[in-house]
Amino acid sequence: MTTAANPEPLIREVRVTKDEIVACLADGRVISVPLAWSWRLSDATPAQRAKFRLIGSGQGIHWPDVDEDISVEGMLHGSPAPRPRVYPEHGPARRKVSKPRKAANPPIQRTAGGTGRR
Repeated sequence: MTTAANPEPLIREVRVTKDEIVACLADGRVISVPLAWSWRLSDATPAQRAKFRLIGSGQGIHWPDVDEDISVEGMLHGSPAPRPRVYPEHGPARRKVSKPRKAANPPIQRTAGGTGRR
């Protein structure tokens, strides 16, 4: 009889310290990533960091108070969360709405004699 190992790593337990996120996997591995990898969690309060749940049967972790999700794959492959760009004159990542441009040359007005005039 052969048994196939589950190729997908799954989180069974999570611990968040002041410096790192530690995940115990179903296959016995314990992995950790720096808390600084998640700017949302770095900026969160200890109470917000402590409130999390496993998602996808252990494929990731969700922090509802800060709207952060971290996958076990991201932890294993070293994928820190990028911080959004902030544009000083617009605040966080807002697009500038531009006004329609005027034509370079105004349209030609036709006169009764057939000559065009601008």
